Amino acid sequence: MSDDVRVRYRKYDRSLHWNMEMRRLGEDEHGVWLGVPADNVMRKGHGPDISFPEAYVLLFPHDQWWTATFNAAPRSTEIYCDITTPPQWMSATEVTMIDLDLDVVRKRGVPAPVLIDEDEFAEHQIRYGYPADVIAQAAEAAQWLMRQIGDGAEPFTTVYREWLTHVE
Repeated sequence: MSDDVRVRYRKYDRSLHWNMEMRRLGEDEHGVWLGVPADNVMRKGHGPDISFPEAYVLLFPHDQWWTATFNAAPRSTEIYCDITTPPQWMSATEVTMIDLDLDVVRKRGVPAPVLIDEDEFAEHQIRYGYPADVIAQAAEAAQWLMRQIGDGAEPFTTVYREWLTHVE
């Protein structure tokens, strides 16, 4: 099995959104962990490469409506959770999900997370015609993440730090 995984975030109309190649680090009770070292690149849609100077790991939980990015220091955003449809593994080397716009973010050194992009979520409900169950699942996932991160639950406190050591 290859250690390289194609990660494809898409919008609700299936258009390509954030996409990148990452290395499979492993799996635990929280889900599948992928990572990249410092000075990695990703793309938004079919646009040019965008460079990220810090290493990061991504968690793809099983059957949950979110994914989580954990950034190495000194990046100011420590945790960035995208509210998505549950990640679907197309094969051992490709994972995809629909980005539903809402994001839960925790800045480095700040204990409380914030919910962002609520305006985009509202606009895209109309633009893409999100069904009521998708809207409800997205809102529920966002609130769950706000509580978990705010309460210092794992994997949002120490677990991700061990995974980061594999790419730093």
